[in-house]
Amino acid sequence: MILCKNCLHKNPPGAIFCAECGAQLAAGEIATQSIRTDKVAPSTDRGKPVSIPKPITDNAWASLHLMDSGQILSLADRNEYTLGRLGEGQPVVPDLDLSPHQAYAAGVSRIHALIKRDGKRVTVMDLGSANGTYVNGKRLASNSERLLNHGDVVALGKFKFQILLR
Repeated sequence: MILCKNCLHKNPPGAIFCAECGAQLAAGEIATQSIRTDKVAPSTDRGKPVSIPKPITDNAWASLHLMDSGQILSLADRNEYTLGRLGEGQPVVPDLDLSPHQAYAAGVSRIHALIKRDGKRVTVMDLGSANGTYVNGKRLASNSERLLNHGDVVALGKFKFQILLR
């Protein structure tokens, strides 16, 4: 278990961000990574404020915490989303366009993966992408679902996000 220095929440081994407060987990120090926030936590014992991620919107069932930028994208209106990027003249477009987040440079395919909610289960499936989909560092086989847990790190090529489930 990794103990968050910010809120003292116990996180599973390999976690990069605290599942409770969103702070970056760094060995021996309190992280102050800039994240879109609604408020800032009181100063820590070192005198540095620690950012608290923007909460999941009321009707969202999950959020994607983009690891490079710290932005949070909420999933709310439907039970499944295709993830990918727009391409010029592309007839089929993804439900969640990651182009504004440097997806092309990170190796995200035009229609890369599917995130789906079925009751309380949330799964991800690689849709035959060129650069693969990974969950916590393990590559998924194309067209097979993988159950996601709160705090799992998903990579679409080199594009990484942490899944935050409600």
